[in-house]
Amino acid sequence: MKHATPRPRYRRAWTGAGLLGVATFAAAVTAGGGPRPARAQDAPGVHPPLTPTRDVQVDYNVQPDGVPEPKAVRTWFAYNGGLMRIDSPQGMGETILNRMSRQVTIIINPQKVYSQLDARYGIRNPFLLDLSMSFVRKGASSVAGVACTQWDVTTDQGNATACVTEDGVVLQEIGVDGDGLKGKLEATKVVYGPIPDSMFQPPEGYRKVEPPPPPVFPRPV
Repeated sequence: MKHATPRPRYRRAWTGAGLLGVATFAAAVTAGGGPRPARAQDAPGVHPPLTPTRDVQVDYNVQPDGVPEPKAVRTWFAYNGGLMRIDSPQGMGETILNRMSRQVTIIINPQKVYSQLDARYGIRNPFLLDLSMSFVRKGASSVAGVACTQWDVTTDQGNATACVTEDGVVLQEIGVDGDGLKGKLEATKVVYGPIPDSMFQPPEGYRKVEPPPPPVFPRPV
C-alpha cells in the first residue's frame, strides 16, 4: 500500500515584527500578517534605521521568558534587508524571506524538502523594526564588540529596549516584542561582507512540496 508523502509541519515562530518567537524551530513565518499601518503617534520623527543597509551575518542568542537556556540562531541580511535568511537551532531548517517578491521559503533539512509561501499582504520580520513602533533614543552602548544606540521601543503589546547600529542591525532587545512575547535577544557575532545569492535559495537536490492549507473555521449562522 502506497502511503502519502507527509507534509512538513510548521510551528508558529513569528507572525509579527517581534524578535523572540524565533527560538522555536526554523523561525517559520505565517503569511498574511502584513505590517500594521503607521499611525502618527507610532512614527515620531526620530527612529533608528529600520533595516540593515549593508550585507551582514549576525549570530544571536534568543531566550524567551521562562526558557532555561538561550537558543543560537544565525541570520543573514542582504539587499538592504530585502533578503533575509534565518537558520534554526541544530541546523534543522532555514527560513528565507524575500521582501521584494513577498515570498517566504521554508526549508526542512531532515526531509530535504522546502515549501514557498506567497505572503501577499506583506512580511513581518522578527529582526527588523517598523514604523508601527514608537522610539525614544537613550544613549550609546556596545554589543558583541559593535557600537549601537539604545532605544526604548513601544508597541501595542508592551515595551522593550533595543540596541541598534547606525546601519540598522538590531544587536539586542530585552522586554516585550511585537507579538507580546517577553524575553531577550542578543547578538554574539557580527560579520559584514558580501553574501552570495545562493544563500537565499533552496539547497540543490531538495524537493519542493506544497505547504499545508490554512485552517478553515465554520462561519457563525
